[in-house]
Amino acid sequence: MDWINTLLIPLIVTFVIALGLLGAGAYVTLFERKLCGRFQIRYGPNRAFKFGLLQPIADAGKAFMKEELVPPFVDKFIYILAPGVAFAMVVITFGVIPIGPTLNLFGYNVRLQIADLDVGLLYVMAVAGLGGYGIVLGGWSSNNKYSLLGSLRTTAQLISYELPMGLALVGVALVVGSLRMSDIVAYQAVWPLILLQPIGFLLYLISGFAENNRSPFDLPETENELVSGFATEYGGIKFALFFIAEYTNMVVIGAIVVTVFLGGWLWPAFITSLHPLLGVVVFAVKVVAMLFLYVWIRASLPRVRFDRYMNFSWKFMYPLALLNLAVTAVIVALVS
Repeated sequence: MDWINTLLIPLIVTFVIALGLLGAGAYVTLFERKLCGRFQIRYGPNRAFKFGLLQPIADAGKAFMKEELVPPFVDKFIYILAPGVAFAMVVITFGVIPIGPTLNLFGYNVRLQIADLDVGLLYVMAVAGLGGYGIVLGGWSSNNKYSLLGSLRTTAQLISYELPMGLALVGVALVVGSLRMSDIVAYQAVWPLILLQPIGFLLYLISGFAENNRSPFDLPETENELVSGFATEYGGIKFALFFIAEYTNMVVIGAIVVTVFLGGWLWPAFITSLHPLLGVVVFAVKVVAMLFLYVWIRASLPRVRFDRYMNFSWKFMYPLALLNLAVTAVIVALVS
């Protein structure tokens, strides 16, 4: 019976979580379009079934049915590989995020997490930024000046905003004393870490927006300057992979923020103690709140200018992240 606990149950959990993540990424597109419609006093999608609920499925079908064209001047192998790289890196980042407690089902312990690594936080820092390389490779391999400029902007964003993002997570590791994601959640049983690391929370949140190329930081695909930037030469299912990778990454970054700073599935404990599955509901509600913030900011703020965007990272975010880390280290050393 050991093979059930060691192989079958983890495979089922992995399949269910991955399928749920893909579905969430698809329906975030509908969530954003409907919510932007409300912000802008108009209707969002409302034709594909009731309330437009089948719109993501219709969009997927349209992408699959479009003719697949590969321009003759591209680096064909990298051009085709890039969307898959961008999408795959986003999905595997979610592997260490706990979405609920360990359940006892039919006498088997089912952990609602794909992998509880000792270095879970380090894994997140290492893998989360790799999705940007798909955009870099896609823009470079397209052999188009607009695509190349978009990929160069992506490279600059990755380098500039991964530094404050990583330093914000290092501060969390100092406070908790562990890199394991389940330990970080357990540490927040009484109070979420946003109360101990408010600056780290803001640093990670802003950096997450930048890493995800979301407004007001969507410089790699700036339509009014670069046509569509790195995605200019892409169409059909390859463009759809870039598109769904961005929206799935919204869910992933929101889940990381919820897990690391907002108590994960565990806080508030009086709710999760009522029934184990309520932890999953608490986690999902917090992620939806983060997605609402994504859309709210997109509907409210204009795109920033690129030089100001880079100056903001190097002249404000990075020094503030270093200061936050230094203060955290001193306080932890004095308290311990």
